[in-house]
Amino acid sequence: MARGARLDRPTTVAAAVVAALVVAPLIAAGFDEPYYIGLLSRVVIFALAAVSLNLILGYGGMVSLGHAAFFGIGGYVTGALSFHAFEGSAVLTWPLTLPGSDQAVMFWFGAVAVAAPAALVIGALCLRTSGVYFIMITLAFAQMLFYLFISLQRYGGEDGLSLFQRGRLFGAELESDLAFYFVCLSLLLVYLGVCKRLVDSRFGMVIQAARQNEARLRSLGLDPFPYRLCCFVISAVGGALAGSLMVDLDGFVSPALLAWTRSGEILVMVILGGMGSLIGPVLGAAAFVFLETVISSYTEHWMAVFGPLLLLVVLFARGGLHGWLAGRRGGHG
Repeated sequence: MARGARLDRPTTVAAAVVAALVVAPLIAAGFDEPYYIGLLSRVVIFALAAVSLNLILGYGGMVSLGHAAFFGIGGYVTGALSFHAFEGSAVLTWPLTLPGSDQAVMFWFGAVAVAAPAALVIGALCLRTSGVYFIMITLAFAQMLFYLFISLQRYGGEDGLSLFQRGRLFGAELESDLAFYFVCLSLLLVYLGVCKRLVDSRFGMVIQAARQNEARLRSLGLDPFPYRLCCFVISAVGGALAGSLMVDLDGFVSPALLAWTRSGEILVMVILGGMGSLIGPVLGAAAFVFLETVISSYTEHWMAVFGPLLLLVVLFARGGLHGWLAGRRGGHG
């Protein structure tokens, strides 16, 4: 019986996390604390970004320092659509006319439509390398896009661009912080469901086998490249959706979305929560956002305090927060 209870601990942890994400904003709304609802929205959005990175990092063994590129692409697509909708002008006039939009679904569709082909090209080049070379080339692509968006003076250049309205969902206003939060949570749960199906499928088994022993996988007649590339694109889609939601939440878009430090922060969330576990990055995002909020209220050098805490997690909780709570030393499984 004790053994069965132990096997159920990961499921219990996942259920508790989801329940907390549903109940916490309702409690904040009950006490009329919109600040905490906004903070929880940031947790959920960063959790989406972290879960998407974990797909290639925790399950695929692909260490990327360029995930912020897709986060920023999603953000800028949303910013551009919203800006042109308010201005009444077209985003593109050639080769086809693309008007602006204030519809949240269009924000998400546009973010995916731009991020997926970009990830296909970037991934096709980056996945020809491995190890430190893969890390550096993903970082290089992110920096290229960072400077590209700085050059877009139409959208504020280095100073960024403020937006005047939040997206509408099927005609309904999302100005309510609580309504927007549950939209973000719904997208996170859908993406988690997609990731769960992927990692439990034959596709997921190939991705994990390539991480463990690529040579053996090739000896079985399977080329891991197309599987890794597909996984890279799916990961980028999640990052772009997170970036779109973040810009819609903040009402502001800037090149800071694509900074290498943003990639580093998302990477830290994955490590902190537990690589190779679906719910781990959610825990990592929550811990990161709340620790940043609390520590930065006392000192602007909050990273100097956060760094040793992360080091303790790496040294004494190899499976991250999820591994510690679920009673596992490793994050996979």
